[in-house]
Amino acid sequence: MKHVALDLNFGRRMLQEHAVWFVLLLLLAVAALVSSAFLRPSYLLNTLRQAAPVGITAIGVTLVMILRGVDLSVGAVISLAAVLCAVLMDGQAHNIAPAIALTCIAGAAIGLANGLLVAFNRISPFILTLGTAIIVYGLTQIQSGGTARGIVAPGFREFLNGRIGGVLPVLSLALILMALLGIFLQSTTRFGRSLYLIGSNPDAAELSGVPIRRVMVLAYTLSGFCAALGGIALLARTGVSSTYAGRGYEFDVLAAVVLGGTTFAGGRGGVGGTIAAVLVLFIAFNLVSLAGLQFPAQLLVKGAIIIVASAAYEAIKR
Repeated sequence: MKHVALDLNFGRRMLQEHAVWFVLLLLLAVAALVSSAFLRPSYLLNTLRQAAPVGITAIGVTLVMILRGVDLSVGAVISLAAVLCAVLMDGQAHNIAPAIALTCIAGAAIGLANGLLVAFNRISPFILTLGTAIIVYGLTQIQSGGTARGIVAPGFREFLNGRIGGVLPVLSLALILMALLGIFLQSTTRFGRSLYLIGSNPDAAELSGVPIRRVMVLAYTLSGFCAALGGIALLARTGVSSTYAGRGYEFDVLAAVVLGGTTFAGGRGGVGGTIAAVLVLFIAFNLVSLAGLQFPAQLLVKGAIIIVASAAYEAIKR
């Protein structure tokens, strides 16, 4: 009987930790009834390519939310990154690498500023990053003059939208590699263990000698860096450096992170669940688009899908 009880407890724990994957499988089963194309590997890879800007950004936000923080500035950083990268490229192929590097540095610098303010001034992360988002949008407007600026260099979009071996989209591979890096950081490093300890019990973390401020600063810096990568991925997909390219992306990112099991309370969840949730959201969005609904109706259905999927996630956990 003891072994049976242990097996049941283990099964419940596994179900709680991986509930979002069951939601994903359930959604795929429903989607397959609409079209068998939803089960093809090529469709899933294309979905990852489509979701790359949100997914890559969500990886950084997941790390922040594990330690009981939040980053609402990522949508603004995505917009800034798209504009800045296009401006720095200026249509010249030899500018691609420097433009990507400087854009990533800019995103990381914004994240660093967020982290320093949160860590050393104890400002509410919600209010702070909301204010940062407004400032970054203002800077983007000043830089661009309110219109799309910059010229995407030849080869930039062709490479990032290409396929390795004619099968694996480059942006899908980028998302997979970033997800693996995020899982490695959270699971096997001292930084990752510190994230969970701070999120679960900040007082215990401080008594244990965890460098709380250093961990906070690094987490927010990584979030800004990931948002910049998300902006670069978005620029590669659309080819347009709009000043508001990332507006609203912060909501998709937060929906994915929370649906993936990383709560605002901190101390739980992880990058794996976030990636599963990103797939849930984008498969749901594709189903809505396939239905041919008008955009306002799509927004209503998308919101309802997020609520239903979240409810199903909580029900499975219970």
